[in-house]
This record gives sequence, structure tokens and C-alpha cells, in this order.
Amino acid sequence: MMFDILMYLFETYVQSDVELLFDREELTDELSRAGFRSDEIGKALIWIEKLAELQDSDRQPYLVGNNQDGFRVFNAKEMARLDTECRGFLMFLEQVQVLSPTTREMVVDRVMELDGEPLSLDDLKWVVLMVLFNAPGNEQAYTQMEDLIFEEPEGLLH
Repeated sequence: MMFDILMYLFETYVQSDVELLFDREELTDELSRAGFRSDEIGKALIWIEKLAELQDSDRQPYLVGNNQDGFRVFNAKEMARLDTECRGFLMFLEQVQVLSPTTREMVVDRVMELDGEPLSLDDLKWVVLMVLFNAPGNEQAYTQMEDLIFEEPEGLLH
């Protein structure tokens, strides 16, 4: 699955501070040796390239005007991919200012480009982390998101 490749790359290069040199041929060879299928490798690399394009864009193609106070209405395809729990989590991340409207839309864009069934909440968290890592100026939000993923809750949850 393409998501497995993205996770492998993220954990191998980002989490371990190993430098990722985006030589497509070399990376494809490495991923093939790791046991991933070439068609899935190609899709994953395109997904990463599109994420880089979103980050490099000076314009914000998702936002109309400067309205930062609006709310997000998900279309039917988005709701099929992001269940109520995932949509609620995105809203929570926006409320605690881990995501801005722009980075939220980058997350939704990248989620919609993933293959497969509806995304689990855990998978969504990793997509958010990947987007924040690749969006300049979001270092604090990335750190907050890491804490949300890796911190174990203490005591009883109500």
C-alpha cells in the first residue's frame, strides 16, 4: 500500500535524521529492495512531489479571500475517506492551532490522494505530521503534533 511506503520513508529519513536525497531512481531501488511494489512506489513518490509543490506554492489555492474565521464543510468523497472521528480531530487540531486553515487543506488534499479505504485516526495523525514537517514555518505545530502522537496518556481517561 502506498501509505506503508510513505510511513517507511518518513520513519527512515525524518524520524532518524538521515538525509533524504530525492534521487528518484535511487529511492525507487531502495524501496524495491525493502519489498515494496514498483507501481505503489511510483504513486508514493508522486504523492511526496505533490506535497512539496503545495509547500512551495506562494499562493493558497484552498482559501477564498482572507477569511480565517469560516468553517470547513466536507464533501461526500471527503466524508467517505475521513470518518466523523477524523473530521473531529482535524477540527480539534485547528482549535488548538496545530493546523491553520491552509495546513488543514493541505492535509485534506494529501488524504484524498491516498489509495484505499477510509483513513484511520492513527493514519490521519501521520499524514498531519508529514504535512507539517514539509510546511515551512510550522516547526512548533510539528512539535505539538509529535507530542500528540507519541505521548502516552497518564491516569484514567474520562
